[in-house]
Amino acid sequence: MKRTSTLDQKRQANVKRLAAWTISWTLSQALVTFGGQLLWPHSKPAIIITLIINVLLGIGVISANRRYLMEGDELDKKVQLESMSLALGLSIVMGLAYASMDHTNLIAFDADISHLVIFTALSYITALFINRKRYL
Repeated sequence: MKRTSTLDQKRQANVKRLAAWTISWTLSQALVTFGGQLLWPHSKPAIIITLIINVLLGIGVISANRRYLMEGDELDKKVQLESMSLALGLSIVMGLAYASMDHTNLIAFDADISHLVIFTALSYITALFINRKRYL
């Protein structure tokens, strides 16, 4: 019983760590975008500094996510792997189709990377929900 409690505590600590890194990275992305547009639009050094911070925090997110995955049990790893592979595949296929629609003027607006990021996140969340229901 003590082992399960220790594993649960470790998992909770990993989730909290991943959440903290993800929130920090997301806020830094907003700072890069909106700071560069609204707060210091003519200051290249400020934009470069916030971009470097954003990339470093992004590396932190990747590291925290890897740690979370590596310390999970086999079933959780299977659920995560299937969800990530589906989200990646869908994002590549739909992202290229979306870019093609933009290049051939099938859509009346410019394709924006943020749309693909949102699609990828929604694909991953949906796949994760489905796989968790299926396996757990």
